[in-house]
Amino acid sequence: MNSRVRGSWTRFVPAGYSLALSLLVLGPLLGPGYLLLRDAVSTPRSYLTDSALGLGDAAPRAVPQDALIATLSPLLDGGLIVKAILLTALWLAGWGAATLTRYLLHVSTGPQLVAATLAIWNPYVAERLLQGHWSLLTGYAALPWIALHATRLRTIPAPFARTWPVWAALGGWLAVAGLTPTGSLLAGIMAFLLVGRRNLLATVALWIASSAPWLAATVLAGSGAEPSDPAGVAAFAARAEPLLGTLGSLAGLGGIWNSTAVPGSRTTFFALIGTAILLALVATGIRSTLRPGATAPGTRQVLAGLALAAIVIPALGATGWGLSIGEFLVAHVPGAGLLRDTQKFAALAMPAFVVCAAAGCRAVAEWIARRGEVRRGRGPVGAVAAVFVVLVLISLPDMAWGVGGELRPVKYPDGWERVASKVEGPGDVAVLPGGMFRKFRWSEGAPVLDPAPRMLPRDVLQTGELPVQGATVSGEGMRAGHVERLLLRGGSAAELARLGVGWVLVEGGTPGPVGESKITLGQLNSVYNDRDLQLYRVPGEITPHDASAAARRVSGAAHLAWGVLLCGGIVSALVRFLSRSRTRRRSATRSAA
Repeated sequence: MNSRVRGSWTRFVPAGYSLALSLLVLGPLLGPGYLLLRDAVSTPRSYLTDSALGLGDAAPRAVPQDALIATLSPLLDGGLIVKAILLTALWLAGWGAATLTRYLLHVSTGPQLVAATLAIWNPYVAERLLQGHWSLLTGYAALPWIALHATRLRTIPAPFARTWPVWAALGGWLAVAGLTPTGSLLAGIMAFLLVGRRNLLATVALWIASSAPWLAATVLAGSGAEPSDPAGVAAFAARAEPLLGTLGSLAGLGGIWNSTAVPGSRTTFFALIGTAILLALVATGIRSTLRPGATAPGTRQVLAGLALAAIVIPALGATGWGLSIGEFLVAHVPGAGLLRDTQKFAALAMPAFVVCAAAGCRAVAEWIARRGEVRRGRGPVGAVAAVFVVLVLISLPDMAWGVGGELRPVKYPDGWERVASKVEGPGDVAVLPGGMFRKFRWSEGAPVLDPAPRMLPRDVLQTGELPVQGATVSGEGMRAGHVERLLLRGGSAAELARLGVGWVLVEGGTPGPVGESKITLGQLNSVYNDRDLQLYRVPGEITPHDASAAARRVSGAAHLAWGVLLCGGIVSALVRFLSRSRTRRRSATRSAA
């Protein structure tokens, strides 16, 4: 095999390495069972309810992810789909980081592996895994790929006939990131800053199409456009880790608001050591990264500036006056609630961090070579890369095997599927105890979002209220709040029916208020009863509160536009792969001749 063909195949080494490293992180989760941890809820089957389309009472925070799972779960087990998406996200994050550094820096395989390691193995990924933000990590994974394709469009002045595969790929990655609204915002920021002025309008159009499901839901349902509870700004502000302060925590890609969703090593003085290691590796390549280069001029500088902003602005947002500004925005600017978890935006620092670490690996190797500490003709890049990789792994030792074993699959009691099969006919579902989070005896003890909304074929009313650090952040579910208060005070079945409630599900073995609900339950018809679940039917005529057929059609069209972009990106990637494969085969044939 000639050097050209061999070199083309070495490009796939980072892909294989990234997959292996992702499996090391997610290993325990890949066994039988379902991801059920804090905000992460996977179920055997889910349904295209109004809430799944973002047309319910609550803000459309899980759009279009819920609709995607609901569409695919009749064909494949929903838990398997979520695991596959999560594994693919981590894999593509590492591979994308390696590909971006190869394009911008022309580095060899060793520095690319350093970039891949840092993209997968860092506090941001660990904390979002423990918080259950699996779909946000798809947006995180898309960032280096979006930076790559946006840079190509800006630096390759060619007609659309030649650049359409790049446009299709960019649209596909925007759709990948658009699995959640926050991921879509991250992707849009990255693309708009790098694509160049002449491509900006077309990129904005692509971004709108990739964000169409949640944008349409915001307009149709209206809940996402309402002001949010100002208390959420302080509750979700970035948090200082031991000996680091808020700025240091964010600089180390940590600082999530929930102190319980943090790897053990980040709760001790080792947080300082791990952050120091990470920042030292990044610092070795800052100078060479910022130095002007012939490839993609300006991209590395933009990434560095974006990383600085992604760290400093959330840190400022956690100060007294920063919190005041945030509270004003969420109280007066519709949709500003998307910005209250400011630590999410630290993801924008990842592309610059991986580029700097890869550049630093090469710079250190060149320094060693200049010092004459290696034999003539043998460069130390591989050895330096190995040291860098080991240091990244050491900086977060409990990232391995499910973030210290915290990521474990759980199994639902059989009663959940039995209940799901019995919920037929009109009316939404109300749940007891009150609240959105549960602590089941069978779910390893960690608090989890109630799985009922994704398990049952009818809309499950949720208030959107979130318990955070001993306080409660109000949600948008006005009707759900009214229904919950009605149940807790022992209201009548007729009132439930008038509010559109056709079913009441009582989930046993989990704490939460039940109030005088026994009075209401005594007026209902018992349909199912076991140790974990009791299902009741509300008698009488149920007043419908479903979304209109027109709203569902518009939402369906928005989801279809998103799906077309996603599929277009996949087709573009396959076309490029097959084209390159044919080129390699021709090169190998000519070499053999």
